[in-house]
Amino acid sequence: MKKITKASNITDAELLNNILRESFPYFLTEINPKNGLIADKNEPGSASSIAVTGLGIGCYIVGIENGLLSRKEGITKVLTILRFFYSGHQGKETDAMGYKGFFYHFLDMKTGRRALESELSTIDTAFFIAGVLAAANYFTRTTKNETEIRQLAEKLYTRIEWDWALNGTNTISHGWKPESGFLKPHWDCEYSEALVLYVLALGSPTFPIPAKGYNEWTSTFECKTAYDIEYIYAGPLFIHQLSHIWIDFRNIYDDANRKYGFDYFENSRRATHVHKAYAVENKNKFEGYGDDCWGLTASDGPGPNTIVIDETERVFHNYIARGAPFGPDDGTVAPWGSVACLPFAPEIVLKISRDTKHRLKENSPGTEGLVASFNPTYKDKSTGKMGWISEWLFGLNQGPIILMIENYRSGLMWTLMKKCPYIRNGLTNAEFKGSWLDDI
Repeated sequence: MKKITKASNITDAELLNNILRESFPYFLTEINPKNGLIADKNEPGSASSIAVTGLGIGCYIVGIENGLLSRKEGITKVLTILRFFYSGHQGKETDAMGYKGFFYHFLDMKTGRRALESELSTIDTAFFIAGVLAAANYFTRTTKNETEIRQLAEKLYTRIEWDWALNGTNTISHGWKPESGFLKPHWDCEYSEALVLYVLALGSPTFPIPAKGYNEWTSTFECKTAYDIEYIYAGPLFIHQLSHIWIDFRNIYDDANRKYGFDYFENSRRATHVHKAYAVENKNKFEGYGDDCWGLTASDGPGPNTIVIDETERVFHNYIARGAPFGPDDGTVAPWGSVACLPFAPEIVLKISRDTKHRLKENSPGTEGLVASFNPTYKDKSTGKMGWISEWLFGLNQGPIILMIENYRSGLMWTLMKKCPYIRNGLTNAEFKGSWLDDI
């Protein structure tokens, strides 16, 4: 296991700039330039993830603002994506690109057709569309190409039949498959990453859903207390981050917020501190945990495997959503999970970002940046070697790193989405009030 090297000779601003610049190349290399699709991960043969492609659109905007690609290059990349998604076949066929305006979770990198027998995903379509709408509010010049970006974004969003995804209920289904119909789970219980999904569905000018389902969902949220911190509970950090990439929830309140007395941004700040406190306590005695090693979220892992280490049986998982303080946890930490908390709690995230800055991608020569995940506790049965590092990079890691660093520095995505009438309408229909929303 490579020892952590502290980046002690550079400023915080330089540190964040370096991390952003080292994370950005993923969205230049792990793509099909002919159709704009972006790979789920950099493993050879990976399918495209529509959520990652949406994050990539946002990252191209950040790249333009930071001189990592020209505006012309960014326009070309975004237009390629929007044209391909708009022209992709929508239908009930098992190999279509989407249906009812939604898209399949995974798409073939070459053809754009459904891959891995994946579901027509409501949440991943929402993440994709969030990136699309960010682009529409960034590329506002009257040139032919920027006008086309806005037109395609409008068409992609307004054709989505959000009300169809209710499947006769008040809440949104997780998805649909052509072979079997709607998935049984709905976004109807527990706090989750679905905030942006409901905002988009509520704000639609063509196929909106009633607010009743949103209120039913938020009524199931549960406050818990850990380490003397009260917050709306969700274990993995990504739940506290993904909607916040796009929407500034500071000082705006829905009914649930008004009941609990704090907004969703403050909730994410509290969750961030819980994760650090959990690692410092380290009740399960995982190797490395502490104030410079924390952050449990959806991530790759060394399992599935069960190994006895120092007379303790340890169960290790592969890719799962890890969480704190109630698990699951197998000692696998994801640096992106902590870095993407930067806007919420910079006072602790800057420190851990500095401590993990030089944990390089050892298994991919020439590729710098934070590893996707690592586990110092894991012991290789064949070699006896301690420690494990993921050999892949994931777009769902790289994107939030870039976008949340930029939100911390400039609020770029938040500013763009505040200009979007559909986001404003969705928040208003969910009965959010306060701060910037009242000023519009």
